[in-house]
Amino acid sequence: MVIALIRFFNIIFAALLAGTSFGIWLGFNPTNYSASTYVEQQQNLVRSVNTLMIALVVIATVITLISAFLQRKSKSVFVALLLAAGFFISCMVITRFGNVPIQTEMLKWTTVSLPENWAMLRDKWWSFHIMRTIVELIALVLVTWTIVQNKTQLTK
Repeated sequence: MVIALIRFFNIIFAALLAGTSFGIWLGFNPTNYSASTYVEQQQNLVRSVNTLMIALVVIATVITLISAFLQRKSKSVFVALLLAAGFFISCMVITRFGNVPIQTEMLKWTTVSLPENWAMLRDKWWSFHIMRTIVELIALVLVTWTIVQNKTQLTK
């Protein structure tokens, strides 16, 4: 029962994290935004989801590591979950050293005080966002596979 609950929460938090990032990827591509639209939208986005995303990635990582520990007797599941946790951790690294420095600077901008390189910073932030979204999706696939893998083994 404990393992079933951990698996359930593992997939829920991994899906919430990856789904939020994926939705941003699909719905908020800033490439064609005017400078003022970009500043307003991006500042709102960062202020709205920053704390949520930090919480989701930390919780997803911890639950994935707990799940790996509890299922360590199944080598393939254990390794897949450790890889998923590694991908979640790489998401944190990409965010901390890629997105956050740009966000910190961008939160100080106004529509009349944009730096000359704002478009370059926008594109750089967007590239980091796509990178972390792909990493989160890979982690979600790994977490999901371990659950499907275990169900398949139980029904044989």
